[in-house]
Amino acid sequence: MSKFKTAESVSPKHPDKICDQISDAILDAHLQQDKHARVAIDVAGGHGTVFVTGEVTSKAKNIDVAGIVRRIAGDVEVVEHVAAQSHEIARGVDTGGAGDQGIMVGYACSETKELLPLEVVLSRKLNQYLYKKWPYDGKTQVTLKDGIIVSVVASFQHAPSNQLRKAVATWLDKESNATIAKDVEFHVNPSGDWAQGGFDADAGLTGRKLVVDNYGPRIPIGGGAFSGKDPSKVDRSAAYAARRVAVDYLKKENASEVFVYLAYAIGHNQPLEATVVVDGQERCVEGYDLSPRGIVDLLDLKQPIYEKTAQYGHFGHSDFSWES
Repeated sequence: MSKFKTAESVSPKHPDKICDQISDAILDAHLQQDKHARVAIDVAGGHGTVFVTGEVTSKAKNIDVAGIVRRIAGDVEVVEHVAAQSHEIARGVDTGGAGDQGIMVGYACSETKELLPLEVVLSRKLNQYLYKKWPYDGKTQVTLKDGIIVSVVASFQHAPSNQLRKAVATWLDKESNATIAKDVEFHVNPSGDWAQGGFDADAGLTGRKLVVDNYGPRIPIGGGAFSGKDPSKVDRSAAYAARRVAVDYLKKENASEVFVYLAYAIGHNQPLEATVVVDGQERCVEGYDLSPRGIVDLLDLKQPIYEKTAQYGHFGHSDFSWES
């Protein structure tokens, strides 16, 4: 196995994250009025225009989609085309079945207090630190070798390189709480300082930052996106349940690392696989109702809580129900 471990993080003003937040803000707007709303919203945006599409079956009234988009994305043209959920999908969900097939992976480890890989936590915290100073489009990346920081990448819109370099160094020295190599490499605005970012510079799409949303590149993911989907979609809700199970097993067994694998078939209300791997030892998950309805009840998922999840990853934040 490689001695190197690398993870990246992107700011809330990254084009893909703007799209994720719009998708989840529209979901929240429906759930505020109708907890049973069926929502699957995808957003593509860039260069002055945002396209909103998907399927919604909801009792909610007067959802100001354009207003939501402009609150998050600024002064853009909004093109909306949303249909009702397919009745053929709905008939399987109405009876309590999963809204789609898929594989979901949960993970927890003892490397950090967030129970996430160290490189993921470091890249995220550095991004959050820099975003407070420059609340614009930005990316960070941290590489470890044998647990020691050996390189840092930081690119932020409107951040002069000399100031950004000092901010990164300050964070490393005072706030990272990590071991730093004496010859650590800095790559700060490596392509040069930049003022054009967000939708002005690039296009974005809902669900295009899956590894950032999950556990970083050294942990497998099931492949399903989260944002814009109500909790009947197990690629979101069961991923949250898998994280909850992983955290519970990690704490209960004082383990170093836990993987959880869940698999579903559309319209079927029980997982086809429910496996937990505790420090390399595989067994069946026990003691949880992992039906779609059971997951929703366990984690109280029919709440307008999702826009926040689209900003800095869906795991490792103590105020989410799937973390406790």
